[in-house]
Amino acid sequence: MSRYLIACGGTGGHLAPGIALAEELVGRGHECCLLISNKQVDSRLIEKYDLFRFERLPGVGFSLNPYRAARFFWMQGRALVFALRLIREFNPDVIFGFGGYTSVAITISGYFRGVPVALHEANRVVGRAIRLVGRLARRVYLPVGVTLGNLGSDRVRYHGFPVRREIRRVAKSTARERLGLDPNQKLLLVLGGSQGASALNDWVNHHLEQLAQEGIQVYCVTGLGKGADGVFELRSRSGVTVRSVFAPFSDRMADLLSCADLAVTRAGAGTIAELIRCRLPAILIPYPYAADAHQLVNARFFEQQGGGLVLPEEYLGNLFPEIREVVFNDWLLRQFQINLERMDRENTIDRIVRDLDEIGREHEKTRRLNPATA
Repeated sequence: MSRYLIACGGTGGHLAPGIALAEELVGRGHECCLLISNKQVDSRLIEKYDLFRFERLPGVGFSLNPYRAARFFWMQGRALVFALRLIREFNPDVIFGFGGYTSVAITISGYFRGVPVALHEANRVVGRAIRLVGRLARRVYLPVGVTLGNLGSDRVRYHGFPVRREIRRVAKSTARERLGLDPNQKLLLVLGGSQGASALNDWVNHHLEQLAQEGIQVYCVTGLGKGADGVFELRSRSGVTVRSVFAPFSDRMADLLSCADLAVTRAGAGTIAELIRCRLPAILIPYPYAADAHQLVNARFFEQQGGGLVLPEEYLGNLFPEIREVVFNDWLLRQFQINLERMDRENTIDRIVRDLDEIGREHEKTRRLNPATA
């Protein structure tokens, strides 16, 4: 049995794959401790995962604002002290980081303590944290076609996004029955709960009546504290009742992603991976202020692979006719689904875990040969 320290807090896009990796490792008999942030999204997402040990790492995201930048470095100092203490107490065989500010201190601490570090970048533009500490890692996992400086093939592996076990496609009729949705009407899923997604919530609120008139029901995940929630019933042009749901959060993402005909969402790597896993075509609207425009790059790649369409936020006024054209085109939706199935052929978690096992064995061999480094 090996011990893994997994830094994955700060956003759902970091925490969800951390949980997915921990699920697989624990299932194989290993022990895991997950480092998360103090954010509300982390607290909400971990509620049903009492199988794991969670530790909250001090820290805030980086900003160019002088005050916030100073606070970032101060908090990173606190995180470094915390990480060194945790490594001494937990004694991990491998440290794994999914990027973001929760990965920086633990990577630096692990490097100086002689613990092998692996890092995972899910986006098609490498984030600041991994650019900063990538050279300290024994292994860096990147999407196919993405590079990080001049790191050699001995340290880089090309693997996708680890998806939680619960995210699996189920029959559309079953999913709709569980969620109390009409089995015969078209369903649009809007994921407005991610960072910077309030514009999507606003768009739905302004176009809900138009969508209902077309006979399109909506399920909108608004995000915690981001909008009014509830169930709304409107009439279509033919007089049929169209029932739409607004919810701040969902613990049933597999059902939501399986029951919809089309999604409208931002273009974070985690969201895209879950769309692919559940074969849900999407219109992606990249967050225009994402660091290094990484969401735009993610979205363009998704579109090039045939999983859906991209609509820049400045053209949000064209979204309604785009939805109407796509959601009623069953042939096009089927072609998107075929492409999504093709995109989901890699067993990402298994390949990563097998590689981590090798890293762990090498580290254990080194510790036996030279106990003074342990």
